[in-house]
Amino acid sequence: MEKITRLAVMASGNGTNFAALLKYIQSQKLPAQIVRLVVDHDDVKVIQIAKQENVPIFIINYKDYPNRKDAEAKILQQLAADQVDGILLAGYMRILTPQFVQAYPQKIINIHPALLPSFPGRQGIDDAYNYGVKVTGVTIHFVNDGVDSGKIIAQEPVRIEADDSLDSLEAKIHAVEHQLYPKTLQKLITEGVFKS
Repeated sequence: MEKITRLAVMASGNGTNFAALLKYIQSQKLPAQIVRLVVDHDDVKVIQIAKQENVPIFIINYKDYPNRKDAEAKILQQLAADQVDGILLAGYMRILTPQFVQAYPQKIINIHPALLPSFPGRQGIDDAYNYGVKVTGVTIHFVNDGVDSGKIIAQEPVRIEADDSLDSLEAKIHAVEHQLYPKTLQKLITEGVFKS
């Protein structure tokens, strides 16, 4: 029998990508399970989705620790206890330290709402829209020590039409994210990326 890939999702927001990943894993019967949701605030919507889907939640309050490294050590301790094979970042609004990244080399995946290397950082959609580019998109990449600078795994373009508002562009980007992230996860699992 195929070994189940045990995944953690780290998120800081509404959880739409988290929900899309969960749904895809279930509907496509992927040999994977999201065994832990890690959040850095206790008032984010993604927590409600995790509760509905019976995904265990780990809330890390960075303010309770003297530094990022100590907070991340606590996360790593939890992920080790959960026997996590890989980590999916889904709108996690914190930069991970090199120590954290090295604990899961080439096994931490991020989704970014722009075509990297253009428009890295928190405001990828806004930056592309305000810059006036005609094409932006979604990038899925491995996480390394830099900001949105890891090896690209998948990209999908999104056209910015003349009548697009920031809101309509955001909706188009999210629609692509919800398709691309699960399909890319399936490819990575098939290729054995998370197997040690």
